[in-house]
Amino acid sequence: MSHLLHANLVCIERLLDVPATLSKPNKRWHLAFVTIYYIDHFKIHQSSLSELVKKKDLDQLENFGGIVGIASAIGTDIDGGIYGGPEDIDRRQQAFGSNTYKKPPTKGFFHFVVEAFKDLTIAILLGCAALSLGFGIKEHGLKEGWYDGGSIFVAVFLIIAVSAISNYRQNRQFDKLSKISNNIQIDVVRSGRRQEVSIFELVVGDVVCLKIGDQVPADGLFIDGHSLQIDESSMTGESDHVEINHKKNPFLVSGTKVADGYGQMLVTSVGMNTTWGEMMSHISRDTNEQTPLQARLNKLTSSIGKVGLAVAFLVLLVLLVRYFTGNTQDESGKKEFNGSKTKADDIVNAVVGIVAAAVTIIVVAIPEGLPLAVTLTLAYSMKRMMKDQAMVRKLPACETMGSATTICTDKTGTLTMNLMKVTKFWLGQESMEQSNPSPVSPYVLELIKQGVALNTTGSVYRESPESKLEFSGSPTEKAILSWAVLELNMNMEQMKQSCTILQVEAFNSQKKRSGVLSMKKMDHTIHVHWKGAAEMILAMCSSYYDASGLMKEMDDRERNTFKQIIQDMAASSLRCIAFAHKQISEDQYEDGKEDKTLKEDCLTLLGLVGIKDPCRPGVKKAVDDCQRAGVNVKMITGDNVFTARAIAIECGILKPGAENISGAVVEGEEFRNYTHEQRMEKVDKICVMARSSPFDKLLMVQCLKQKGHVVAVTGDGTNDAPALKEADIGLSMGIQGTEVAKESSDIVILDDNFASVATVLRWGRCVYNNIQKFIQFQLTVNVAALVINFVAAVSAGEVPLTAVQLLWVNLIMDTLGALALATEQPTQELMEKTPVGRTEPLITNIMWRNLLSQALYQIAILLTLQFKGESIFGVTERVNDTLIFNIFVLCQVFNEFNARKLEEKNVFKGIHKNKLFLGIIGITILLQVLMVEFLKKFADTERLNWGQWGACIGTAALSWPICWVVKCIPVPEKPIFSYLTWRK
Repeated sequence: MSHLLHANLVCIERLLDVPATLSKPNKRWHLAFVTIYYIDHFKIHQSSLSELVKKKDLDQLENFGGIVGIASAIGTDIDGGIYGGPEDIDRRQQAFGSNTYKKPPTKGFFHFVVEAFKDLTIAILLGCAALSLGFGIKEHGLKEGWYDGGSIFVAVFLIIAVSAISNYRQNRQFDKLSKISNNIQIDVVRSGRRQEVSIFELVVGDVVCLKIGDQVPADGLFIDGHSLQIDESSMTGESDHVEINHKKNPFLVSGTKVADGYGQMLVTSVGMNTTWGEMMSHISRDTNEQTPLQARLNKLTSSIGKVGLAVAFLVLLVLLVRYFTGNTQDESGKKEFNGSKTKADDIVNAVVGIVAAAVTIIVVAIPEGLPLAVTLTLAYSMKRMMKDQAMVRKLPACETMGSATTICTDKTGTLTMNLMKVTKFWLGQESMEQSNPSPVSPYVLELIKQGVALNTTGSVYRESPESKLEFSGSPTEKAILSWAVLELNMNMEQMKQSCTILQVEAFNSQKKRSGVLSMKKMDHTIHVHWKGAAEMILAMCSSYYDASGLMKEMDDRERNTFKQIIQDMAASSLRCIAFAHKQISEDQYEDGKEDKTLKEDCLTLLGLVGIKDPCRPGVKKAVDDCQRAGVNVKMITGDNVFTARAIAIECGILKPGAENISGAVVEGEEFRNYTHEQRMEKVDKICVMARSSPFDKLLMVQCLKQKGHVVAVTGDGTNDAPALKEADIGLSMGIQGTEVAKESSDIVILDDNFASVATVLRWGRCVYNNIQKFIQFQLTVNVAALVINFVAAVSAGEVPLTAVQLLWVNLIMDTLGALALATEQPTQELMEKTPVGRTEPLITNIMWRNLLSQALYQIAILLTLQFKGESIFGVTERVNDTLIFNIFVLCQVFNEFNARKLEEKNVFKGIHKNKLFLGIIGITILLQVLMVEFLKKFADTERLNWGQWGACIGTAALSWPICWVVKCIPVPEKPIFSYLTWRK
């Protein structure tokens, strides 16, 4: 019936496909007919399908004719799936909706503008600008009086615009990443062919293949499968797994996870028609999560802000006292305040100017550019990491990775290529690669074929006899299936049809084996087939078949011979898989039926296969890079100790000869059985852990963290989730990783390659280093500006840098500086330093040395000019103030080069690679020339001649040789503030 329906559907689909040659009016008629046909064809409404799964209504399901009735109503063949042509997909989406969720509206640009206006200092400055504008126009008229207030307005709006644009762009970046991270690939059956499609392309009627670790992508009904257990905690909060079966609970809900077993489901509702869709539409992703570094920087910003506030208050007090005591003079040399003779407008105007100067000092003192720098460098590095095959799911991981001291990595697919191929086959104690398989017993070959065809989650598909075979499943399953089909001439479909599967025990990384109980339809005999890690299966066997088909007892000597065969294959970097079999009686079957277990002892060994999985080409160099960077690389694998050791030597994790060092290679069980003290003592020495379970991985992560390590862990299986969550940085695999593993991780390695893990480490260090560069640059300006303004205000009664000039410096420093330094790319030098770890201070002794030397130079030069500049250059006070402003800005431009390298003396190394840095420096200089030469009224400056410009550039350029000399001064390794703590 179902095959007939599918055949009819396929014919109708092809008849209804719109021919390209039809004219537009004919096309419209054609499509109208198609729409009417299909609306009439789907014999069930979406609301009925939605209610069915949401209420888990078995009676209603029965009324619809069970799963077969539902499949018929939505035009699906349970075995072959939907037709799946573009027209079919489109019509299903029109009738039942698409598998996408409505999201809360994203924040627009105006939202970020409003957020920027909420800053208190900005509000005060706008108030001062408004008062200054009002009094200026009243005093000097509209033509001349708007300059002071208007220029503050322009400067403030410029800062707001830059801040809003960068925050808006960052938000858009996160939205893009969110779309990519949600685009899961789903296994479906369409037109009888198993294929991968995007979760967004899933439609009602699709037949979806589910396995351990998958996310259920839509609401649906259970078609068939074995031992299917679902984790519904994301929906119900209940931690107990729910069993899915035909009789009691065939309902599958989107958003839940497959905890065990495998199966197929029929999709009945997608997108907003599912419970998960309704829930997701009310949840917006929080892009405001604070990283640990941002939290530390906010503390630093707060501390500096308090100092700035104190200085600004003192400046305000001093200037007000000097003004009201008559110690200040206007441009013509008259007293500004002359008791009752002074107009109220003049007093208010003067006070507003003094308040604006004090508030501007606060603006310059508060390094609001620090959070912006973190945001910029994280957003930039996230974008670049996507190109380098790493998708950041959680922001803190970006910077934490830079502090990593240990990486615990999987072997399969991460260190190796995951392109598996059977290269050795042993029957009994005889290798089949040299001899022709023709003398092999047909009975034993038949049993091996049964074991491969029935005990698998993979599949074989061929569209037509001339077409190429397509194998699907895990890389191990695909390797075994292709070997059995191509080398042993196995007919998968024929094998499956000749037997009825009674019970299945699915593979997971804890058991490292899978089993199946089947009945042959021809003679009703019952057989148990096991497949898995060779030494595990060997331990379950008491006999074996030789190549001629004779069953022989397995004594200790024979068992040791098999162990040696397994060891020899493992030493050649082969993964060894064994097949075992047992025919059981009906009584034995009934006994096992009660406790739902398969027979696990007294089995007969059928054969052994060795699967080669070559190392990835760049992995040895990547491991070497990590080790030279002071990061320990540990391999944790489920393979046996010999395979693990061989791969570890090939990848460079174990150096030749080091494998004999006591404790370098351990088995999971051995590590598990240590006492806590033994584990803590030996964990640093361990390089390879073989035959490990996910619990062993978790245990190792916990031990390493207790010893103060910053731990990164790779994982791909559902059972890896606890270790991924426990680690400081969880790295899941984009290709082989299950959805559960990805959800538990911080970063997804899109190509499953260890070289990408090393790239993530490099980028993490780059983020941390860029932040340090910017802190050094910013604090230099903060210290210099505060000291200069304070000393000048107290001694001379005036601030050398006006509000507009200070706001301009703030813009260069906070925004353009952040953009220039936060986008430096990672260098090889970063991978030659030891890891930062958990305890290293953010501002190191090296940074204190660099920033204090530059700040002191700037203070000395500018204060000299403040008090003696007019006589040194023979210029007016206004030109002198312009020189001070120009030198101060140019000092920051030259110091930006110094900040590029914290330790290296050559600050120009690799500068040609950072076009953005050079562009920003160019823009800053151009704008400074405009400020000084053409915006005299706006910036309160005077034009300078060529000689004065030369003096400004020469004075600022002296910061380069000073930087070179200062970097020759050694600094103690112990953080400077630890001495102060110790003295207390």
